[in-house]
Parts: sequence; C-alpha cells; structure tokens
Amino acid sequence: MQATRQNVQLYSLAYSDVKTYLFAAAFIIGNIALPQLCHLIPQGGFRFLPIYFFTLIAAYKYGWRVGLLTALASPILNSLLFGMPAASVLPSILIKSTLLVAGASFAASRFHKASLGLLVAVVAFYQVLATLAEWVICGSFYAAIQDFRIGLPGMLLQIVGGWLIINRLIRK
Repeated sequence: MQATRQNVQLYSLAYSDVKTYLFAAAFIIGNIALPQLCHLIPQGGFRFLPIYFFTLIAAYKYGWRVGLLTALASPILNSLLFGMPAASVLPSILIKSTLLVAGASFAASRFHKASLGLLVAVVAFYQVLATLAEWVICGSFYAAIQDFRIGLPGMLLQIVGGWLIINRLIRK
C-alpha cells in the first residue's frame, strides 16, 4: 500500500515482501554505523541518540514492519558487537524504539505526509512515553529524563534529518 502527497511516497510493506527485509537490513546497518561514528565524540551516544535515527525513517517511510525489524535488531546487534548499549539498558532502548515505530508508522499512515510538525509530534510521543516507562524500570526520574537533559541535539537530528531524508533523499 502506498500513499502520495507532496511528491513523497510512504509505504506499508508486508512481512511476505522481500523488500521489507532488504530495507530493514539497510536501516539496521545505518543504525550500527551511525552510533559508532557518534561514539567518537565524548557523550556522543547520549547527546545524539543515534540508535533511533534510522528506526524513525524506516517506520515512517516503509511502515511498522520495517520499523520494528530495525528497532529490535539494531540495539541488540550493537550490544552484541560493540557492547553498547550495555545489556542492562537494552530493555529501555527497546521500549523507546518500539514506541518510536508505533508513533512514526501511525503518523505516516494517518496523515500520508512527513512534515516537520508531524516528526516533532512523533519524537515527543515516543520520548515522553518512554521516559515514563524508563522511570518505572529504573526508579529514578533524573535518570529517566536523560534524553531531555542531554539528548535534545539528537531529537533535533531525528526531526530535521529524518524530514530531509524522507522528503528529499528517498522521495520515491
């Protein structure tokens, strides 16, 4: 299924479609490479939230199935290959990633466009709900709001970078 507005096509690929796995593999590779680059900068992972970048694009552009494959595989593979994120924080990251997929795929299917405002809403949705979930998991509100204290540049990267990639680089 595809929708077209503003010359941008958004898809909802099925698990039976080989493109689902090809796109997911590409986004997983992106979610492995980008965190490695960001970790070259002190506090880069905390500041730029790179593990979520390609998950947002995958779910928004290609639907919840591609997004979910990307959201689940990326943090687990990064943890297994590089030890980051640490296994102890994987549950929180997986919750955030899954909420991001839900928000992005819902917004794309409901509004059939990728505007900056919609991407702001998607990022706010997953961050607020994930902060509440993380607070329950870790028991510390201060630790749970870490993304809001340190990760605002990463949220802006997701919004602006995601918009640019969806609307300018992979329009079709």
